[in-house]
Amino acid sequence: MKTRFAFAGFRHGHIIDLLTGVEEREDTEVVACCEEDAATREALAEKGRVQITHTDFATMLRDVECDVIAIGDYYAKRGELVIAALRAGRHVLSDKPLCTSLAEQEEIERLAAQRGLIVGLQLDSRDYAAWRKLREIILSCEIGEVASIHIDGQHPLLLGTRPGWYFEEGKHGGTINDIAIHAFDFIPWMTGLQWGEFRAARSWNAKAREFPHFHDCAQFLATLDNGAGVLADFSYLAPDTLGYQLPHYWHILVHGTRGLAETHLFAKEISVIKDGSASPESVPTGQPRTRGYLEDYLQELRGQVPETGFSSAACLRASRMALTVQASAHS
Repeated sequence: MKTRFAFAGFRHGHIIDLLTGVEEREDTEVVACCEEDAATREALAEKGRVQITHTDFATMLRDVECDVIAIGDYYAKRGELVIAALRAGRHVLSDKPLCTSLAEQEEIERLAAQRGLIVGLQLDSRDYAAWRKLREIILSCEIGEVASIHIDGQHPLLLGTRPGWYFEEGKHGGTINDIAIHAFDFIPWMTGLQWGEFRAARSWNAKAREFPHFHDCAQFLATLDNGAGVLADFSYLAPDTLGYQLPHYWHILVHGTRGLAETHLFAKEISVIKDGSASPESVPTGQPRTRGYLEDYLQELRGQVPETGFSSAACLRASRMALTVQASAHS
């Protein structure tokens, strides 16, 4: 029997990747699509990509037989949609972030545990070839024990291209919750270490000056449970035109006790330099995994244990951490 997905909200383009994945699989099907925002419905109709079946979420939730609610509405609306879906006994798979307040997070965790429901996120960092190869290098101890990590998660702001709600006060929920949530998930997976303490966090407005409430820059300083230090920057300061193509887009430098490894998200190789190296070594990255987040979610939904460890528990943990650090950030 196919797993039935009903989609709620298309106000961020990430949800189209999930829609495509559900449509392409033989063991899943799309049974409904809801968009409450009239302007978004009009834009979707012009593109002809999404067939909207409902304009009211509560009606779809009440009338449509489905197993999973997939959520892609604007960030601050997601928490209430997730909570409503869980209260109705439906599993949830959402674009990140899951919600924008710790109160919503606590209610989501309570309902999921109480009702035995799966809550997943479209966290795709574990799928990229560079990250998968970097993980192999770190866990093999080629560069020794992890001692320091520098993460540069710069994104282009794309003011005028990004959805307008990003810049409407109260709808975004914070750059750490938006971007850094990826790192809160992939660093433990990549290193085998857990997050320790968060020593400092800051967010501020620098580029989107006409929207001073929108903190387009964010940084934090943290430790891992072995004492390693993490310096991270998650800001919308990358150049607009080339921002996603530059090596500064999700650049990672890992220093170990016997060398270093360096790469970025779309790199074809990892640069490895060990204590005894006469020159840097370029290690090919191999192959990416396509929509691993969906495969792992469906495995867990069907009572299996994903080999990657990417689970409902991991998603909820990353979400809670992102919200906690976001709440501590200040200008």
